[in-house]
Amino acid sequence: MSSLLSVKNMSINFDTPRGSLEAVRGVDIEIPAGTSVGVVGESGSGKTVMCRAAMGLLQGSNVKRSGTVIFDGHELTAMSKEEVRNLFGSGMAMIFQDPMTALNPVRRIGSQLSEGLRVRLGMSKADALVRSKELLELVRIPNAAAILKSFPYQLSGGMRQRVMIAIAIACNPKLLFADEPTTALDVTVQAQILQLLRELREDLKMSMVLVTHDLGVVAGNTDYVAVMYAGEIVEYAPTTKLFADMRMPYTEALLDSIPKIDHKSGTRLAMIAGRLPDPTDRGAGCSFAPRCKYAQEKCHKEHPELKKDPDGHLYRCWFPIGVAK
Repeated sequence: MSSLLSVKNMSINFDTPRGSLEAVRGVDIEIPAGTSVGVVGESGSGKTVMCRAAMGLLQGSNVKRSGTVIFDGHELTAMSKEEVRNLFGSGMAMIFQDPMTALNPVRRIGSQLSEGLRVRLGMSKADALVRSKELLELVRIPNAAAILKSFPYQLSGGMRQRVMIAIAIACNPKLLFADEPTTALDVTVQAQILQLLRELREDLKMSMVLVTHDLGVVAGNTDYVAVMYAGEIVEYAPTTKLFADMRMPYTEALLDSIPKIDHKSGTRLAMIAGRLPDPTDRGAGCSFAPRCKYAQEKCHKEHPELKKDPDGHLYRCWFPIGVAK
């Protein structure tokens, strides 16, 4: 299966008053065409930074990037800012975490939705508004004509997220990044948004990168899962394979921390002790070793490289779960 997006040895550092902050560390990841890939990890694990860097959205004199990003045959890291920008909308698009801050609070929905259609596709203002109404209907927003005249504050969180999805898919992108698309939504609305994304991906033949901290979200919505910790990919496998036969202790800890419906009321939730390592001082060993219940002396002294099982299952661990020592 050909790769639509290929990231090779990506590292992202930010210059800060405390020193160089390593947000992403030597990441390799492939997004096969026509698939959905989940990127999972705690807040601060580098998920969003990796995706924004892959899209060429990280700018600034304090940002240092290395590695190669190839999208649909184009090497983005060798292109100018303008050339990369021309890929936005029809090539790549992103649904950002917080629709209230991502949408302009002083512009009507119709104006924001039609802008990309006019700029990217060259539509007239009238045609863009007609298409904007169709897009709102496509993302299951009732009374679309009235919503076009509304301001973001007049809509619920779920409605604003649907507007963000409509903006993202307006120019039929080949690859959609969905960055925590269900954050701050109640459970019922979360399920509706995830179902909508599944249907749109199938109908529009899009590939998708679904960024989340919740393994439960990726379980039924992705073909592959990449688990990130401390700026690195620590496990990558087909979704069904990962849940049936995970290798990384960190992945196991994430799964154990999901609330279980069969637990009695008042049951204490499982948690991962400790915290992510300081990104300005990672140390020599495995980044997860201080929090890992399986850690041994080698884990604290030597940094593990990605290993690959014969079936392609990738993991970064000296003592992986389910593998004979």
